[in-house]
Amino acid sequence: MWKLIKVSSYPIKWLPKFVFFFLWRMLDCFEGKIGAGLRYILICNRLEKCGTKVFFGPSVFMDYPERLSIGNNVSIHQLVTFVLGGKIKIADNVAIAHGCSLISANHTWEEQDIPIKYNEVVLGEINVAEDVWLGCGVRILNNVSIERRVVVAAGSVVTKSLSKNMLYAGVPAKPIKKIK
Repeated sequence: MWKLIKVSSYPIKWLPKFVFFFLWRMLDCFEGKIGAGLRYILICNRLEKCGTKVFFGPSVFMDYPERLSIGNNVSIHQLVTFVLGGKIKIADNVAIAHGCSLISANHTWEEQDIPIKYNEVVLGEINVAEDVWLGCGVRILNNVSIERRVVVAAGSVVTKSLSKNMLYAGVPAKPIKKIK
């Protein structure tokens, strides 16, 4: 069934970007299984990779979907933001709770004679391994890898890579305890 959905949605890949984003925003009106199904059909061929059983909640923002890679059995809940200056890779069995931000770019402030907001933007990458849960409102900054079986507590800010089998919390995120 998933192959049929992907094949039938293939022509959507060729929609102009402004039409795609208009339709993507329009689907925010639909909640539940119908909305999730329609969002999946619209997005699955726009991403670098999109697995099966991927749930997209309403109001998910992404600026360059072609730089996002998502594995199987992934849930991305309401108000998640992907800032895709660089690439973001999400493996299988990952849950991203509402209000999370994954940001694969960062401003520099090296050039003192121009305002910071006009300084160079450095592109990075974010890698989230399998079996990871990002709690509500987690922020993940660029050049971070999260190893398998990690829980990041609500409201945490991840500035450095995280080791496997751990619960992390805080600003910046620090290891709290080992998990099995």
